[in-house]
Amino acid sequence: MTEQVRSTADATIAFDTRGAGTAVVLVDGAFGSRAGGANAALADLLAPHFTVHRYDRRGRGESSDAPPSVEGEIADLAAVIDAVGGSACVFGTSSGGNLVLRAAADGVAMSKIAVWEPNFLVGNSRPPLPADYVERLNSLVGSDRRSDAVEYFMTAAVGLPAEFVGPMRETPMWPALTAQAHTLAYDGTIVAPDMAGAPISASDWVAVEAPTLVVDGGSTPWLSKGADALAEALGNAHRETLAGQQHDVEAAALAPTLIAFFGQG
Repeated sequence: MTEQVRSTADATIAFDTRGAGTAVVLVDGAFGSRAGGANAALADLLAPHFTVHRYDRRGRGESSDAPPSVEGEIADLAAVIDAVGGSACVFGTSSGGNLVLRAAADGVAMSKIAVWEPNFLVGNSRPPLPADYVERLNSLVGSDRRSDAVEYFMTAAVGLPAEFVGPMRETPMWPALTAQAHTLAYDGTIVAPDMAGAPISASDWVAVEAPTLVVDGGSTPWLSKGADALAEALGNAHRETLAGQQHDVEAAALAPTLIAFFGQG
């Protein structure tokens, strides 16, 4: 059953609930929504253990759109947490992990936090996001070049070679990606400060007091290096690696780790 909550940032956010027990809110990364994405299968595996809440981030699924801003997306997440009891365990995948951490640093009530391969670039292990990355995405979408915007995300943010992306345009998944193209700039706005290659400063995250689990798959070196640095910068963090998992992690591999972490006293 779909419920809706009004964010203080003037967005109406749709979410659903299943299961029973401790509240767990799942936060998607780029392209993810309740209609699909990395957290869909994960919710099914967590529901026998927790009350699991999934929501459509602004501009996706059944949620309304609103101007992109980090503050707005934090307010959206806070509204969902308020609606499900005022505090929750929160899991974020990829750029959703960056959003969760920024919300926690801003004072949003979370009892525990888990993040899967959040987008933190430390050093020169890959090129940083271009300085005009968000501006260019908005320009492409504004010119109705949504496919080009998705391709730009795949090359500039994900790091795929252009020759790999061309054939993807012919796959059945492509129309669903282009439908979400306008939200890529939203994720870009969130991760841009963390994707410049600068060291992670503990002072930026001192307000994150909740126990935090930082998990990666060890298959993407720059993400692993960023996860190491993030865990070191956080004051109350535990670090795990699910060896061999790609960025698009298998729910069956990740679920036991989250069940153990969120379920412990």
